[in-house]
Amino acid sequence: MSRPGNPAVRLLAARSLRAHRKAWAAVFAAVAVTTALLGALALALGSTGLGHARVERYAAAPVVVAGDQEIRWTATPWGGEPTTETAGLTERVRIPEAAVAVLRAVPGVREAVPDDTFVVRGGGAGPAGAATHAYTGRSWEAARLAPYRLLDGREPRSTGETVVGAGLGAAVGDTVAGRRVVGVAEGPAALYVTAGEARRLAGHPGAVDAVGVLAEPGVPVDTLHARVRAALDAAGLEDTAAGQPLRALTGDGRGGVEHLGAPPARTELLQLLAAVSGTLVLVAVLVLASLVAQALQQRAAERELLLSVGATPRQVRGAAGREVARVAGAAALLGALASVPVFLALWSALRARTGVVPEGLELPAPPWLFAAVLVVAALVVGITRLVVLFAARRPGRAGKGGARRVAGIVLLVLGAGSAGTAAIQGGDAAAAAAGAATVTLVAGCALLGPWIARAAMTALDGPFRWFGGAPGRLTAAGAAAHSRRLGAALVPVVLVTSFALVQLSAGATMERAAAAQARIATTADLAFTGTTAERVRELPGVEAATDVLRSTVVLARTEAGTPRLDRLPVLGVDADGLAGTLDPGVVAGDLAGLAAGTVAVGADTAGSLGVKPGSTVELRLGDGTPKRLRVVAVYERSLALGEFLLSKGELAPHMSDPYPARVLAAGPAGASPVAPEAVTPPGAELNGIVSGGIVAAIGGLTVLSVLSTLALIGAGRRGELGLLRQVGASAGQLRRMLGLEAGFLTATGLLVGLVVGALPLTAFAWALTGGLPYLPPAQAGAIAGVVLVTVVAGVFLPVFRATASRH
Repeated sequence: MSRPGNPAVRLLAARSLRAHRKAWAAVFAAVAVTTALLGALALALGSTGLGHARVERYAAAPVVVAGDQEIRWTATPWGGEPTTETAGLTERVRIPEAAVAVLRAVPGVREAVPDDTFVVRGGGAGPAGAATHAYTGRSWEAARLAPYRLLDGREPRSTGETVVGAGLGAAVGDTVAGRRVVGVAEGPAALYVTAGEARRLAGHPGAVDAVGVLAEPGVPVDTLHARVRAALDAAGLEDTAAGQPLRALTGDGRGGVEHLGAPPARTELLQLLAAVSGTLVLVAVLVLASLVAQALQQRAAERELLLSVGATPRQVRGAAGREVARVAGAAALLGALASVPVFLALWSALRARTGVVPEGLELPAPPWLFAAVLVVAALVVGITRLVVLFAARRPGRAGKGGARRVAGIVLLVLGAGSAGTAAIQGGDAAAAAAGAATVTLVAGCALLGPWIARAAMTALDGPFRWFGGAPGRLTAAGAAAHSRRLGAALVPVVLVTSFALVQLSAGATMERAAAAQARIATTADLAFTGTTAERVRELPGVEAATDVLRSTVVLARTEAGTPRLDRLPVLGVDADGLAGTLDPGVVAGDLAGLAAGTVAVGADTAGSLGVKPGSTVELRLGDGTPKRLRVVAVYERSLALGEFLLSKGELAPHMSDPYPARVLAAGPAGASPVAPEAVTPPGAELNGIVSGGIVAAIGGLTVLSVLSTLALIGAGRRGELGLLRQVGASAGQLRRMLGLEAGFLTATGLLVGLVVGALPLTAFAWALTGGLPYLPPAQAGAIAGVVLVTVVAGVFLPVFRATASRH
């Protein structure tokens, strides 16, 4: 039996590769770009996986005792084992002050220093007594945990005195936030006050944010940690929120106590990159399969000849596989090298955008991580090699494609069903179902490409023949004879159209609906920051005012038995001050009853949870405190205001800084309307930038696939066009024929892509906004323009010489 590695196979592969260098150029480009994108994503995933919160304030404390900043939810999926889901908390989980005494008694502990972080406001007064500056405040004794040492002056000894961090830029003798500066210390901008004043300003007697543990000389970190852990377990101390055991943190784990937003942001970024990587792999498989199959299909006659002169099917497949492996191997290596600067550019762009990456989130990239691009290169080569097994599995026997047709129809049915599922779901479930529907429908169209092209050309056959003259008849005849080739050209056009449509329209639809709801919901005449509703109500002409606090809650639920934790934005308001300031659009119940122990719920969430006024909802507040709240109202403008509204009194005690983000007021008649603000999910800006960059990259890959596929097809039909010239067709007639083909591909691809994208988009938009999807006209025009230019270039450039006029 002949083996793929025998001399005959090697000879066939080498000769074929030299003879078809131009045809393989399209595959080379697609493999290189795919590897570069997947390699950059692999590096981003690795860097995010290694990410951690930066340790600054606790650098000198080998062990830090703090509350558990994660909650867990366990459920048993249908027919499976119990599964636990975790979610990070964005508000401080505090611990009992009694932990300080317990830790000070641990052998090997030199000192246990309690630490509270709070906000000091001052530095002037604006309207309604608004503070113009906000500073981070701590006790001076906690500065030892860094340690931050005095550079000038002395420590604070009484109320009204402060030591400032050097990053603040103040000097001894200055006044900051109504306090006299008596010293300047190392470190970032901060105000350090006496321990007594720090406890008063923190506002939570009997509890502290964390305790830094300083070791006696010579005590190893592991030994100290074990002793601290044993002491905490023996004391049975629990946090003040959910009653969970206290945590003793070492190493990079200490950073999460300083930067609360960093660990949740890392988790969300990791999930986003993983999801995008999966999408890119699916797109890459479709692109590579289409290109490799087309490259091999164009050489069907050559393979038939080899079989007729004695080559075995296994030898032909082996030669094709070796040939593709050589092309893909060189391209993958080039793409792997290119992935490094792509990754570095993405990470540099993220760091350059202030406030996008949460403060304190470190995303390291050690040298050994870059070996991951070689694994990605091998994966892409493997995918390409696998495609050959299917594309060349029965050389010389084309078949009628019955199995392919059935598989394509099944995928279309499954895609339509997934879109229907999205229409009756809500939130992330609707988005996931819509995304699955898009991928499934595109895959179905890829399998049915020849039949779609044949059906479209059948509809246009008459007009082409009647009104197109000789070029039209040539176009119709060529399409009838080569529907498989036309289908291969159509698939990437459908892919780029549907992908761009879904990615751009989904975000635009949500933003437009949220903005529209925010405009209607915000009825206030005045808005203030840096103050409170209590002060605003003292202004002349103010009829009503409400504080608006911003935090998050975690909703635990199950889907098919699988646990799920959703961290959602939430507002805290004054029920008495909503009249004339904020109108959530109540559809059931009454917001007048919004007080401690109650909640108002958005209509979509209320429907998914099956609750109404009088029902109860179980939530975890921002610090993990479990609450069973009675529903007093259901409202419809949840895209603008979030899925839950709580009273200020319910929400504030569970916030790290319970100060209003905004105060809305109903002012005198004739006042200008306030600019509306819609709530945004946690990490929305970071996700938006990363998603935008990745979408652009995947969009570029799909555009490249259109150009590569058409260039490959064009390279294979140069002989056909040359023959047409020899039998009398003019260069102008050939150009008009190609123009008609380009128009057909553009129009059909855009139409099919529109249908493929519109079906899941409509279901998604209806489920989340109750309306139809929206795409800005400029973006719609850009999609059509890019497709048109790419198709025209792909059709004409490879055959430029064959259609050039001869003088």
